Amino acid sequence: MAHPLDALLRPRAIAVIGASRKPDAIGRIVFEQLRSFGFTGPLYPVNPSAEAIGDVTAYRRVADCPGPVDLAVVVVPYRHVEAVVEDCERAGIKGLVIITSGFKEVGPEGAERERRLLTLVKRAGMRMIGPNCLGILNTDPAISMNASFAPITPPQGPIGVISQSGALGLTILDIARSLNLGIAMFVSTGNKADISGNDLLEYWEQDQAIRLILMYIESFGNPVRFRELAGRIGRQKPIIVVKSGRTAAGARAASSHTGALAGEDALFDALLHQCGVIRAETVEEWFDFALAFAHQPLPRGPRVAILTNAGGPGIMLADACEMLGLQVPPLSPDTQAFLKTLLPGEASTGNPVDMIASAREETFKQALERIACDESVDAVIVCFVPPIMADAMKVAARVGEVTERLFQSGRMAKPILGCFMGARGVVRRPERQPAGTPPVGQLTPVELAVEELQRYHIPAYAFPESAARSLAAMLRYRTWREKPAGRIVAFPSLRPAVEPVLASARHTHREWLSDGEIDRLLTACDIPRVRSVSAKTSGELPDAARAVGYPIVLKVASPAILHKARMGGVVVDIRNETELTEQLDRLELRLADQGFPPGSYGFVVQPMVAGGREVIMGISRAPRIGPVLMFGLGGIFVETLKDVVFRMAPITDREALEMIAGIRAYPILKGLHGQPSVAMEALQDILLRLSHLAMDMPEILELDINPFLAFPEAGSCVAVDARAKILLS
Repeated sequence: MAHPLDALLRPRAIAVIGASRKPDAIGRIVFEQLRSFGFTGPLYPVNPSAEAIGDVTAYRRVADCPGPVDLAVVVVPYRHVEAVVEDCERAGIKGLVIITSGFKEVGPEGAERERRLLTLVKRAGMRMIGPNCLGILNTDPAISMNASFAPITPPQGPIGVISQSGALGLTILDIARSLNLGIAMFVSTGNKADISGNDLLEYWEQDQAIRLILMYIESFGNPVRFRELAGRIGRQKPIIVVKSGRTAAGARAASSHTGALAGEDALFDALLHQCGVIRAETVEEWFDFALAFAHQPLPRGPRVAILTNAGGPGIMLADACEMLGLQVPPLSPDTQAFLKTLLPGEASTGNPVDMIASAREETFKQALERIACDESVDAVIVCFVPPIMADAMKVAARVGEVTERLFQSGRMAKPILGCFMGARGVVRRPERQPAGTPPVGQLTPVELAVEELQRYHIPAYAFPESAARSLAAMLRYRTWREKPAGRIVAFPSLRPAVEPVLASARHTHREWLSDGEIDRLLTACDIPRVRSVSAKTSGELPDAARAVGYPIVLKVASPAILHKARMGGVVVDIRNETELTEQLDRLELRLADQGFPPGSYGFVVQPMVAGGREVIMGISRAPRIGPVLMFGLGGIFVETLKDVVFRMAPITDREALEMIAGIRAYPILKGLHGQPSVAMEALQDILLRLSHLAMDMPEILELDINPFLAFPEAGSCVAVDARAKILLS
């Protein structure tokens, strides 16, 4: 076999260990699924208590099978799994699909069983999917493998599907078949003890049959590797992810489901964005996107033409497009002139093109043919509402014929999407009845029309917003794929300058750096900070204030007080010594009320810096993800507005600018009402330096610079306050 995963996804012979004589047992269902789907190689049922499974000879042990076996599908009680794996090792089997549950997902005892199982698998040089999974499929006619207990088989197509949930996998296969959405391979990863989504991404990278990858995930095993793989593979094949566990309750449920930890969703969202992965908010949206990406070309730009027979839905489509960053521009004068000769006087020939309710299939055909070739648009959405006088099926057929003819002639490489209102877009048919055959039961006219569009691989949506969201996702992906990659800026190593700072804190067993140490840290990183003078006691404050020069800012300094402003430990705009005395008395009273008597803390005096726009920048280390950078609106607004963006380090020069532009308050930084823009290059430079610090000094666990005052002049930009936490051992 050319690749270790070939034994799993392209096996030449399969043994089902645990194939049962009971028709409703999972082992029997898996075996019958393999038979009925037409697996092209030898298929061996293994059951120590049965001479035959149905009309097929059974074998007591896998070693008794008459020929070599590549893949063993294991469906036995969990207490027997380890012995079965040892039998597979002796038989030379290299691929395992462990459908059996009762491992990490059930708690500590199950986790220990899974640890022992993985040890056996690795010792034998095997690769394993599961445990606790639904199974796998490969629809390639040369393989024809349904090694799962899913009762539904989707049509063949260009999509690779990864589902961490077996139960959701059943739904995925059902909906895919209903949508005539073709799948090349499907893998239910279960607990991901061995083979993970990352392994499958790498395996599918060179598979020409797979042009689109769909992933349902609850947790990331190795986010750093995912970023590397997805960022590379996504340049050639779109990756669409729906990730559950977004809330605290969902994360707890995800953990109990597969025994894996689900992390901070905002960080995972940043990770997906950074490597160009399209994130769907819901499973429904996941399929909406898949319909568009599977067979339609990517739009060249944001300009959308809307062709409809109903004014209201056309307006809704235009609104949805504009709100999602698409454009609905007027059509070219030549196209509008043609439409005026084609349509009645009361029709609208602008954009949306409202052909009114009397439009028939031939009108749709001619209008679409002209609009699709208009150079002033990049995509077309055909929106149809079924009046009595129009045949929905014929309209869909003409739309399909025009699309197919334009593609085959090479005259057009624009996506064409359908919005046929009146059906949910899912046509229910009995299993094994292919699309295009006469329906069993009564389908509505719009359902028949949707099926006709599916036959031409035109995505059909029930609502205008779904079509607009799908097209916007395609444009976002194309924009990401075609943008320059950017570069990682090289800086000299910080360790010689920073290590002594950390050593001084470690010497006194302090996780949090003092103000003086933070000054040295920022200086080593070449990050400007406002001048600070320390005072150990209140008696030293007048001299410190005179050294800085009024007006001043007075701050409390203590390792026990991390959030100075929150505790009332910051006083601004003190203009003379009298005010200093008055404000000091009030500050000491506030702190005493919170359990900090005078003498238990010191002070920092800084000059009052007027103006500037406050931002926050920082680094942190997320479990399993590694170093994370943050940028956002700073000062008192951080916790209230939470207007921040995250990126995984290291970042490129372009990603630094994208972080700055990614916050909602970006227009404030650019300048409102005639104000000049802040020095974006200064903010970019500091983000790149923080990225370098995060990678060069993993001992720094947290660093927040808040606020950092950004001015139009780069030389005036300065950090006002910061805090940093380090690893002591």
